[in-house]
Amino acid sequence: MVVAIFGNSLKSNTSKTVEKLAQLLTERQVKVVVSQELCTAFNLLDYPVFDPKQWQIGDIDMALSIGGDGTFLTTASQVGDLNIPILGINYGHLGFLADAPNSDLMPILDVLLSGKYTIQQRMQLHVSCNDFTLETSPNALNEIAAIKAGINSMIKIDVSLNGQPFHTYNADGLIVATPTGSTAYNLSVGGPIVVPHVNSIILSPIASHSLHIRPIIIPADWQIDLTVHSRTNNYCVSVDGRSQVVTSKVKLHIQKAENTIKLVQLRNSSFLDSLKSKLNWGI
Repeated sequence: MVVAIFGNSLKSNTSKTVEKLAQLLTERQVKVVVSQELCTAFNLLDYPVFDPKQWQIGDIDMALSIGGDGTFLTTASQVGDLNIPILGINYGHLGFLADAPNSDLMPILDVLLSGKYTIQQRMQLHVSCNDFTLETSPNALNEIAAIKAGINSMIKIDVSLNGQPFHTYNADGLIVATPTGSTAYNLSVGGPIVVPHVNSIILSPIASHSLHIRPIIIPADWQIDLTVHSRTNNYCVSVDGRSQVVTSKVKLHIQKAENTIKLVQLRNSSFLDSLKSKLNWGI
């Protein structure tokens, strides 16, 4: 068995957790690979470094993400194309994606090595541009957003659905989210919560200038085209929080990605249980 370890190198407790995990896995005859970020930050020279260009589908059995949901998203952007299941060990706050408790690593390893876990397939979004290539991975597990780059004026976003003009949003931005991302950025701007098993895409404006404009849910197989107009002639493209400023000439085409993310669950808790425990529903 081969396990790749990823983590938030900015957290002080990550180093000890990674070293302990690597030691426990090695003692169980599991080959350990660590991310380039962890290797550089903590000088983990005893283990091979994860390089997506050197590994093929089937070479790595599991990825462990040590941190919060942000770390999980970073891990997904690196291993998603290799179809590697990801287990998030939560050292963050809410932990909708990084759901495994960090209190004791031994039970986690016992479950992983025994294979007594379930895997959820989570859809992603894919963004492409006209005659332009983004610096970041084009796939998003949570959301893709077009956001104003300055602080002074709103932007105008022309939206077409399946090639047909739909609406022009006058707002600070527009979020195109997956059901998984419905509890992230989308939720903070008043977007709906969607159960991850529902095959759909959410469009939620950010600080819309029109009070009658509300978020909308569309089928997951629809094509979305965005053309942004800005006084500064630029705007920000955010792919799961990985942001880049582009000119207004860059048009975005968003659709459901071919690959899904495999999310490992150790417990039998449902998404509704997570809403109650993490968002305090009913309290």
